[in-house]
Amino acid sequence: MLKFLKVLGLLILGLWAAGTLGVLAAMWIYRDIPAEVLEARYMTPASRFLNVDGARIHYRDEGEGPAVVLVHANFANLIGWDPWVEALQDSYRVIRFDMTSHGLTGPDPTGDYSLARTIELTERFVDALGLENFSIGGTSLGGTVAIHYSARHPERIDRLILLSPGSLEGRNQMRRGGVPDIARILEHILPRALPKFMLTNAYGDKTKLTDDVIDRWHDMWLREGQREAQLDRLSQYKSGDLEGVAENVRAPTLLLWGEENPQAEVEQAYEFEELLHNTQSLELIIYPGVGHMAVQEAGELIGRDVRAWLDADLETAAAEEAEAAATVQD
Repeated sequence: MLKFLKVLGLLILGLWAAGTLGVLAAMWIYRDIPAEVLEARYMTPASRFLNVDGARIHYRDEGEGPAVVLVHANFANLIGWDPWVEALQDSYRVIRFDMTSHGLTGPDPTGDYSLARTIELTERFVDALGLENFSIGGTSLGGTVAIHYSARHPERIDRLILLSPGSLEGRNQMRRGGVPDIARILEHILPRALPKFMLTNAYGDKTKLTDDVIDRWHDMWLREGQREAQLDRLSQYKSGDLEGVAENVRAPTLLLWGEENPQAEVEQAYEFEELLHNTQSLELIIYPGVGHMAVQEAGELIGRDVRAWLDADLETAAAEEAEAAATVQD
């Protein structure tokens, strides 16, 4: 009996040691990537950094003409907007930035990732760039930010572009304290399979998901301090009263939606269409077969539609100004 207990004890000790070594090995494999390594890998000549209330914001400012500010989705980064930049930059000044806990921006020193803080940083960012009037576009979380900003600053927003903006109240909404303690293991072990799984489930056409997109998402999540920051954002975030806020939007609006969106189902597009009834004008485009990650999945197609809408709206505004000037002269 004593011999059996001794052998059992050695077996348990061996299993514990193997498990511990396995965990340590996984923690080494999925260790943080230094910020300077990722900056060398993903920065372009257009990349800039701007200190905004203590946060080092990574952004790109490209093209010339009327300004368009683009705000990315949760878990994403500014690189996803590449197809839209290609579609717009010959006639528009396109500005995009990585939110805190995302991309090359990284953690917010304050530890505050609430929607209020996110909107405040957006306000301070555009102020620091000296933007007075501009168009703003956003997808998912970025769409929520764009709606709130447009409602708070109607005098500054020329046009609003919304691509599957955040869910309406009570739908798939992340609530404070909603991240279980077990999820904190992701701060130490985050396999590539996780972003692959999330992206695969967010695409309407799974064949359009590339290894490059998966690798980029995984790399950005492994930036030093990023995982803790993102989990903090998930635990702090609440989308706010989008129903009430949307009614205060006045700018001409382009509403875009993927028909196969599993995170924010297409029925919400028609609800948003009703909520945005106080806008000067509203156009809705539904994309068959496209999911939630529409910027990555159908960026070129949607970018062309955005360009056509912006051009047409500018032409209309110019015609109205010319007519008003002629009336004054008469």
